Amino acid sequence: MDSSGIGGGLFIVDPLERNATRGRGVITSMAAGNDVIVLGTSKGWVLRYDFGLGDTQDLDFSGGRGGDQPVHRVFVDPRGSHCIVTVLQAGGAETYYTHAKWARPRVLSRLKGLVVNAVAWNRLQITEGSTKEVILGTDNGQMFEIVVDEVDKKEKYVKLLFELTELPEAIMGLQMETASAGNATRFYVMAVTATRLYSFTGIGSLETVFASYSDRAVHFMELPGEIPNSELHFFIKQRRAKHFAWLSGAGIYHGDLNFGAQHSSINGDANFVENKGLLDYSKLGEANKPRSFAVSEFHFLVLIENKVKVINRISQQMIEELKFEHSPESSKGIIGLCSDPTAGLFYAFDENSIFQVSAHDESRDMWQVYLEMKEYATALAYCRTPIQRDQVYLAQADAAFSTRDYHRAASFYAKVNYIKSFEEISLKFVMADELDSLRTFLLRKLDTLTKDDKCQITMISMWAVELYLDKINRLLLEDDAGKPGNDVSEMNKSEYQLIVPEFRAFLSDCKDVLDEATTMDLLERHGRIDELVYFAGLKEHYEIVIHYYIQQGETKKALEVLQKPNVPIDLQYKFAPDLIMLDAYETVESWMATNKLNPMKLIPAMMRYASEPHAKNETHEVIKYLEFCVHNLHNEDHGVHNLLLSLYAKQDDESALVRFFQFKFGKGRTNGPEFFYDPKYALRLCLKEKKIRACIHIYSMMSMHEEAVALALQVDTELAMAEADKVEDDEDLRKKLWLMVAKHVIEQEKGVKRENIRKAIAFLKETDGLLKIEDILPFFPDFALIDDFKEAICSSLEDYNKQIEQLKQEMNDATHGADNIRSDISALAQRYAVIDRDEECGVCKRKILTAGGAPLLARGYTSTGHMAPFFIFPCGHSFHANCLIAHVTRCTSQTRAEYILDLQKKLSLLADKATNESNGTAEDKSITSMTPLEKLRSQLDDAIASECPFCGDLMIREISLPFVLHEDAEEIASWEIKPHVTSQKILPMTI
Repeated sequence: MDSSGIGGGLFIVDPLERNATRGRGVITSMAAGNDVIVLGTSKGWVLRYDFGLGDTQDLDFSGGRGGDQPVHRVFVDPRGSHCIVTVLQAGGAETYYTHAKWARPRVLSRLKGLVVNAVAWNRLQITEGSTKEVILGTDNGQMFEIVVDEVDKKEKYVKLLFELTELPEAIMGLQMETASAGNATRFYVMAVTATRLYSFTGIGSLETVFASYSDRAVHFMELPGEIPNSELHFFIKQRRAKHFAWLSGAGIYHGDLNFGAQHSSINGDANFVENKGLLDYSKLGEANKPRSFAVSEFHFLVLIENKVKVINRISQQMIEELKFEHSPESSKGIIGLCSDPTAGLFYAFDENSIFQVSAHDESRDMWQVYLEMKEYATALAYCRTPIQRDQVYLAQADAAFSTRDYHRAASFYAKVNYIKSFEEISLKFVMADELDSLRTFLLRKLDTLTKDDKCQITMISMWAVELYLDKINRLLLEDDAGKPGNDVSEMNKSEYQLIVPEFRAFLSDCKDVLDEATTMDLLERHGRIDELVYFAGLKEHYEIVIHYYIQQGETKKALEVLQKPNVPIDLQYKFAPDLIMLDAYETVESWMATNKLNPMKLIPAMMRYASEPHAKNETHEVIKYLEFCVHNLHNEDHGVHNLLLSLYAKQDDESALVRFFQFKFGKGRTNGPEFFYDPKYALRLCLKEKKIRACIHIYSMMSMHEEAVALALQVDTELAMAEADKVEDDEDLRKKLWLMVAKHVIEQEKGVKRENIRKAIAFLKETDGLLKIEDILPFFPDFALIDDFKEAICSSLEDYNKQIEQLKQEMNDATHGADNIRSDISALAQRYAVIDRDEECGVCKRKILTAGGAPLLARGYTSTGHMAPFFIFPCGHSFHANCLIAHVTRCTSQTRAEYILDLQKKLSLLADKATNESNGTAEDKSITSMTPLEKLRSQLDDAIASECPFCGDLMIREISLPFVLHEDAEEIASWEIKPHVTSQKILPMTI
């Protein structure tokens, strides 16, 4: 069935059962829970429809008695299992209980005669097998507690909880909710009569809760007026009651439920009822009052006459009117409504039919309802489209703008994206001369834009920069105009102190979207140099930042910028001259902390600093840095070393320069250089600066010992003597240098002549015998007396005599040794060895002295009589010549074997040639013709018989060789035993 209305069909009506009573009377009451519908008819029947299982059940509560025994009320729990039925009979009312599994109901005998109008189920604790606590409200104003277990087939107990005595009216509606209160349970109970709504709450059992009202007043809300049927409904969502509604004579009284409030129960419903309101029936546009109603999340379904109207619970406006196709048999139209809180469905019924009413996107228009009520936060929560959200933001912004709350209006206008243009909103603030609010609007607008809106982000950001600068300049102008002590001036200062950090934070946040050139131009034209430097740092234009700090004389800040990891290293070299002149100490400390610097590129800055005059006691920062490079960084650049020695040379104290020359710079490397400076440049510089000791060191280092000694003699004789001693590998040069020193010593003595001679004689002792008296005699004057040299000359002659005697002894020893050698050579020619007649060859095991024919002769060897040539070693092993050659060739290396075979081949050729020549002529063999043959034979002997093959290195090397070589792989394979596979033949056994 279609539905129409103002809201565009928020509720849909569908016919569920056309002939629901199946001829058992007309419908008098209806209840639903968990897709189960229970109908009561005018003939005492209860029909149960289980749409979840697709099952139906008919129960007869008339007891077989004739006549009309209508069902007054039917009640079903939210699970759809338990059912309570009140039937009006001639003898009085009877109340029954039935379970979904029962075929026959059970009468509740303790309630006989009582008309039950309302039932409150304990939704959170009820189970399929037990009702738990159930409250029944009767027609005479009493409330009973009852518990029924399905297995017991009867009620456990029936207790009277409360009775209305002040105004004994029939209880028409009951609802109950529970909440945990520690280990106990808090009960919330609402009951309504025709004119009053009662509230009960307390902790403990139901009996305890209601007993507490014996000594305190019951809280109730009384509304005047008459109504056919007073009803009370809770809206249930996620098993919790969210709000309630009471159909009273004056209107629909409703409100929100808050069962989490922990207030005193003395205040009654003040504990859990909030946002109360009353819907006047006059807004329904009907003269009659409702007969029934149902409650959804946002709406009331109100039955007036035979029409169901949908009223928005929040705005109290009628949304739509539901239309039903009534059966022809039903003349009264819709007679009642009920709801299924578990399934979230609503049902309407006439005398014979059931209609299902389901909500379709019920919260669709709630954003607009809350917007009209100016509940903007709630309206936003229900918005579903950007356009809807824009309308809410725009309404908030317009409301704030109208009340001159421009800052708040700007925040909301910034969230509007579609229904109002950016230009129109901006113009509103410009026309109102609210530039601060305009700036706020721009900043908030930036937060709402996405990365794809690059152009718009840049333009808005640049506009915000200009507004910031304008605000800062206005504050400065107003501050200058204000008088000292003026409150306005102090206020401007405070605002200025806040706006500048805010502006810097904005530059930091938007550094990637701001146009770099335009921003820097704006900052410069407005005179905001500090912000210009700050922005340049953000954009990593460190050159501008450093230049500014240098102009301000803030060396530390400039160095801090240079030490940042992402600052180009070239800027260190560019600004080094300026920084070292501003603060040499801080600059050099920064250089030493930065190990990645190239000192060669800092030389211009260091030379500029070194050219300036410095106090004597002042630490020379360049020298300190160069020493750090040389000693700590082990720098090898010639320029660095040359600059350091040049600075040393300019100092009055020569010790640092000498230590520099004496220091070894090779860092322990093999064949590393001892210095990296230019020695020629160092020599020129030291000569220019008259650093004599340094010059002596350089001369010595350059092996110019004569010049070093000559220069040292001008300064210190001891130094000259030390330089002369440095020459160790050239005895003549060393003697020459000592003669120079001796000549200088003799010439420098100004005393008595005999004293000069004695000092010269004493000098000879310092030379450790290098100089003799005869070497220095030419340096003495011609008139010197021989008596002064007598002792020295005698000593020298004695030395010569000793040397002559030593030479004679050495010559005699050499002659004796030569005689011994000659004797050994003669004895060697007479050496022999004795061979036993049965001595065997170590290789072939044949006797050595056995006669052998030509095949047994080794090539190149001649036989001795009838015996083959052989070798005998001092160890006693004997070998035939050919056997020894074969054995050594086989066991030695391939290269040596080829060498032996080559010698043997050459020897055989020469032997054959000599034999032919001897056969052709009768002349004796000349000694000259035999020389090559003997030479080859000697080489072959050395190759094969230099040592015994069984006792020498050849045998030792064979220990590490395997028994089976790789060359014998085929031989090994031939010896492998393989099983011979044949087919097995099984013969039958014969017995």
